[in-house]
Amino acid sequence: MSWRVANTCAERKFGSATRKQIIMFLADKASDDGSGIWCSKGTIQRHTELGETTVKRTVREFLKEGILVETGARTCKNGFTVVYRIDLAKVEALEPTAEPEIETGATVDPVQTGPGTGATVAGVPGPPRPPNHPKTILKPPTRKREAAAVEEAEKILSAYPPDRLRGKAVCLALIEEAVKEGIPPEDLRQAVRSYATDSVGFTRSKVCFSDNWFQSRRWQAFVEKQAEDREKTAKLEADHHKRLACWISDRSPMCKHITAKQIDGLLASKLVTQAQIQAAGLRS
Repeated sequence: MSWRVANTCAERKFGSATRKQIIMFLADKASDDGSGIWCSKGTIQRHTELGETTVKRTVREFLKEGILVETGARTCKNGFTVVYRIDLAKVEALEPTAEPEIETGATVDPVQTGPGTGATVAGVPGPPRPPNHPKTILKPPTRKREAAAVEEAEKILSAYPPDRLRGKAVCLALIEEAVKEGIPPEDLRQAVRSYATDSVGFTRSKVCFSDNWFQSRRWQAFVEKQAEDREKTAKLEADHHKRLACWISDRSPMCKHITAKQIDGLLASKLVTQAQIQAAGLRS
């Protein structure tokens, strides 16, 4: 994730809310120079909740306009995924979203340009600027938090095939960057473990060096697969709960197979009521 690319895109007009939503999602995946965007159109569709046709059409438009550039392809479970780069020069040439500066004369009751700094009712002076002001300096992370982040990154890296470790400092920095993007550390650790397991039967030369593996974001395919698996599991569980709710509603003889834990889950999801549970003879 690059704040530079995201901010640049956020400050420009792309012609519609749909186009803005898609470019912001892609910017979230880019490096500081706009490159390294590796996500399928299906991934874009799932995360933005837009229609598949809309996503494909918008990506084609961006490519035609030069806002997006194809820089290569990477293999994935469905064949290959195109790697894109956002052309920052093209983006910066677009119309900015900032309001034009309009000089206005003083009014009878002029509005203050910033928050008051005088004493309040409690006697505490107000801040010199609002918290979201561009010049507001955020507090740096504490040494304790930094140490915890490094420790977490060390655990993730320790799962990588030991004979192909290289550039430890680079790897740790890339891991911390991925976590800052919002990738859960456990998902990243599981991605490394999955790659280590999948590459057990490979010859040494076929296993990627760790610094290249993290630099090329090869963990992303594993993380996306984990997310898909969780979605499938959640859907299967939801379907199963609906079936159990139907048994209870119909007072089916199959109710005897429903466990206490499943009953608690059904009540929590509000698929059934306590009265229905009692009517089915599951609880007194």
